[in-house]
Amino acid sequence: MHNTSATTPLASKAFTRRRCLTTLAAACALAGMGDSRAQVAPASRTLRILLNTGLSGPVVFFLVAQERNYLREQGLEVQLSGGPGAAAMVPMVRDGAYEAGYGDISALIERIARSAPGTGPVAIFTTFNTVPFTIAVDARGPIRQPADLIGKRITGHGSDAALLTFDLYANAAGFDPGRVQVDGSMGGMGGAVRDMLQGRGADGVFGFVNTLIASAAPLGVDPAAIRFLNWSDVLPEMYGNTLFVTRETYQRERPLLAGLVRAINQGLADTVRDPQAAIATLLRQAPGSDAAINLRRLEGTLAIEMAHPEGRSIGIGDMDDQRLQKLIERLVRVKRLPRTPAVSEVFDRSFLPPLEMRVRSLAR
Repeated sequence: MHNTSATTPLASKAFTRRRCLTTLAAACALAGMGDSRAQVAPASRTLRILLNTGLSGPVVFFLVAQERNYLREQGLEVQLSGGPGAAAMVPMVRDGAYEAGYGDISALIERIARSAPGTGPVAIFTTFNTVPFTIAVDARGPIRQPADLIGKRITGHGSDAALLTFDLYANAAGFDPGRVQVDGSMGGMGGAVRDMLQGRGADGVFGFVNTLIASAAPLGVDPAAIRFLNWSDVLPEMYGNTLFVTRETYQRERPLLAGLVRAINQGLADTVRDPQAAIATLLRQAPGSDAAINLRRLEGTLAIEMAHPEGRSIGIGDMDDQRLQKLIERLVRVKRLPRTPAVSEVFDRSFLPPLEMRVRSLAR
């Protein structure tokens, strides 16, 4: 029961005050906004946020919150930078570098469990209420269930979140991960999928469902040619991407964190309401982006990673304490972590906006 107490990465980009104002002016002109919207008080605090990847469809709600002034209305100037992956970026969010990050909560829990109590980062807004981690295999091939991976070679980037949590997947599916050859030296993801389907690559490819499809599509790969072995099928307790802050920011900036979450939540709500308008925001911020691919990735993210049934009752942003506790315990057991953090040390829901303001329409 819910407890209320408690792909290739794109180039990294940081958004300066001048760029933010420029894009804001463009947005106001496009939307026909009045002067009252343009006359937002100057931001008084700058926060640096490291995203899991470069500017793209799945993270566009951050850009929407920025361009529509939701962050500045909360007294915040935000500099967004693209990161190297949902798991790989977690150790990079440290005091003096980035105040906040958007990445995989399993990697965050592992970092907290390896830190002294009360010193690790804290999650404050979790968007993925299920995980997109998967292994793509040939739909015509012999790999149909997890145990069929035994004796096969699966490739991925060494920092890929699915690769890094393969031990959890194997444990939950009941086989020894050591009986599978895991190759972390993959080059381009789309090329790896194409080569697999042509019989001249690995037997499977680690990744996120939508990223795998989007990366392979320009190479002529039909999504129907791929079968996915999804983590969510055997690990229902797993959550995915979360907004988190350093312990120092958590202690120093508590009054601002509710405003940060409120603005990002509003950007997400707008994105869900009109995905195409959100992609138009992306194109203004990153003009070289492919609109069709990014819209496909965004719509896939909304339909998969944010579609757990619990979203209907607690909304996007919150987590169920029992699910989170099970995830923490499994991570500690399988990865032999030095200690078991409490749920309250991992996630603080006190910054969330009221339930009626959270997205609840995506649940399946």
